Formats: sequence, C-alpha cells, structure tokens
Amino acid sequence: MDLQFTDKELAFRDEVRAFLAAELPAELAAKVRRGATLEKADHDRWHAILNARGWLAATWPVDFGGPGWTPVQRHIFEEESARAHAPRIVPFGLAMLGPVLIRFGSKAQQEEYLPRILDGSDWWCQGYSEPGAGSDLASLRTRAVREGDHYVINGQKTWTTLGQHANRIFCLVRTDPQVKPQAGISFILVDLDTPGIEMRPIKLIEGGHEVNEVFFTDVKVPVENLVGEENSGWTIAKFLLTHERTNIAGTGFSTQALEEVKALARARRVNGRRLIDDPLYAARLAQVEIDLEAMKITNLRMLARAQKTGQPGVESSILKIKGTVIRQELNDLARRALGPAAAPFPAEALAGNAAVAPEEHRADAARYFNNRKLSIFGGSNEIQRNILTKAMLEL
Repeated sequence: MDLQFTDKELAFRDEVRAFLAAELPAELAAKVRRGATLEKADHDRWHAILNARGWLAATWPVDFGGPGWTPVQRHIFEEESARAHAPRIVPFGLAMLGPVLIRFGSKAQQEEYLPRILDGSDWWCQGYSEPGAGSDLASLRTRAVREGDHYVINGQKTWTTLGQHANRIFCLVRTDPQVKPQAGISFILVDLDTPGIEMRPIKLIEGGHEVNEVFFTDVKVPVENLVGEENSGWTIAKFLLTHERTNIAGTGFSTQALEEVKALARARRVNGRRLIDDPLYAARLAQVEIDLEAMKITNLRMLARAQKTGQPGVESSILKIKGTVIRQELNDLARRALGPAAAPFPAEALAGNAAVAPEEHRADAARYFNNRKLSIFGGSNEIQRNILTKAMLEL
C-alpha cells in the first residue's frame, strides 16, 4: 500500500492552502487560535464561505451538493484547515444527518432537508444520549407512540451539543418496547419549535455553555419525519456513529496542537532551562508524537480502504480511541507547561497576577477540562474496545 500522496493529491493540497490563505477571515482564525468561544454567527459565516466554494459538505456526493472528494482529499482538507486555525465544521447536519439522509432517507426528505443544511437554513442537533443511556444507547427510554398520522414523543435527551443554536433535532426514540432493545428503536426528525419541547442549558466545569438537556412532553411529529422503516433506527444509528467516531479522532487538530505544545515547551523555562530539555517532559512529548505519527499511518490505511468500500468501517473505533487519548495527552502537556499560569482565573481576577499565560494559551486549561469528554462521547473508549473485540477479533 502506497501511503504517500500522489501528484494530484499534492496539487489539491496546494489548492486548499491557497483557498484558506485567501478566504479564511483573519479574525475567525485568531479566535480559533486563542481558544475563544465561537458564536453561531462565526460558524454560519465560515459555512457560507465554504458552501460558496462547494466545499462545505465534504462527505456528500456531487449529486447531492457535495464536492465528490475522495477520503484522502477530505483528510487533506481537514489537516490543512486545522493548520490554518479554521473553525471546525459543525458536524451534526453536514457529517452526520446528511450522510444518513443520502443513505436511508426518502426522496422527499432529501429534497427538503439537504439544501437547507447547505444554505444554513437549518441547524441540526443530535438527540441520542439520555440520563442512563449514554454509551449503553440501546437502553434509551424516550418513547414515540403512533397516533394516526403523527408520533407522540415523551422523554428526555441530554448532552445535546450546541442545541441552543439549533432549530431541528434528529432523535432516536423507542417505538416498540416489547422486543429486544436494539430492535425497537426508530430514527425521527423533529422541529424544535414544536409545542411540548423545552431545552435547558448545562453549564460545564470550565464555565462554558456547550451542551443542553431537552425535554419532550406530548410532542406531535408527522409520520413522514420518520427516516427509514419504523424500528430500523439501530441500523441507522450505527451508520451515523461510524461517521461521528471518525470525525472525533481529529488528526489535523492533534497535529496542530503538537506544534503549539512544542513551541510552548521551547519558550518556557523551569529552573533555568527550557522545559523541552527536561527529560521527563521530553519523553512524554516524544511518546505522544510517536503515537500521533502511528495514528496518521493508520488513518491513511483506513482512508485507502474507504476509497474502495465508500464508507468507514468498524476500524473507525481505533481512530476514536487513539485520537481522543492523544488529544487529551496534548491538552495535559500544554497545561503542565504553563504551570501556575494554567489556572483558569476569571478575567476580573487577572489584574496584577504575575502567573498569567500568554494570550494564545489562556484557554488551555479550559480546553483541558472540556476535552475530558472526548474519550466518553460518541461511545466511550471502553465501548469501542468491546466493539473491536467482537467485530475484528470475534471474541
């Protein structure tokens, strides 16, 4: 297997770099670089720029408005975007629901929703996890009971990322409680303006508002919002999660983070010497770089396979496990490099405090705390190991 980019792929990389240099707004890149919270308007602005170029829906076929990129081209775009500090593309409509509708949706659903995802008319959020049903997703209890031409939904979803910006949510709901858990689940689309829906913010440990909980009380949803067949939601959920887990790995983000940690370690001095010259710190830095390079090779191997099969396989769990562990290790190395300056002081407490991190690293502590979630969401790493042992090792 040739893991080197072809001349055509290298030319595409040059095209991506030129586009980012010309079209990525400097103020957006600056916000990403210093870890500032991106507002909905920031995401919408970047999405519109990419959509105008035809590069927004990287995983979609040309017939549905995507660029028709190969998996390797998508990999190059993600790597270069991370290196340029571009905002990460919000995945829920584009990388999750879009591929689901293309694969399982009706023609009417594709015609109605896909263009609205592209032009920004709809912002989707994900209704999977529930209290008591996170990694054990099959134990979800939100019910959808059919009454004539509607389903009536009652229940609760939690950890709904960026739901405060959304106008629609795609949900897994239980439509048959009498069969085994996986067999009685359906996938349904819900307008968040429907009466009976309440969204409440969840404040995170670093003080941000990124996730929410959503309550459904006698919410009436048209039957035509069901995706696929009733009780076939588990198959759709697994398909979606495969795309989500590949996305979580974040090879490009880790590559950029590694360069930033190295620069920080070269600049910081501890007991009169550069931190990067400390044997213990240097050993941890070297190990995470080795792991990242190994994951890049694994990623390219999987991309080569995906070019033949058209979609990622169960191996996406490997990327999810290693990718999240690497990102968390890089977060920890950055925090340790800053020492006392990593403390996430409120802005008003910074005046006169000598232990203040450089501006571009003042979000490192908040990022460390926030990214503890990486090894949990999208199916915890423990669950991913179970998937791999069953599917690949047949244990």
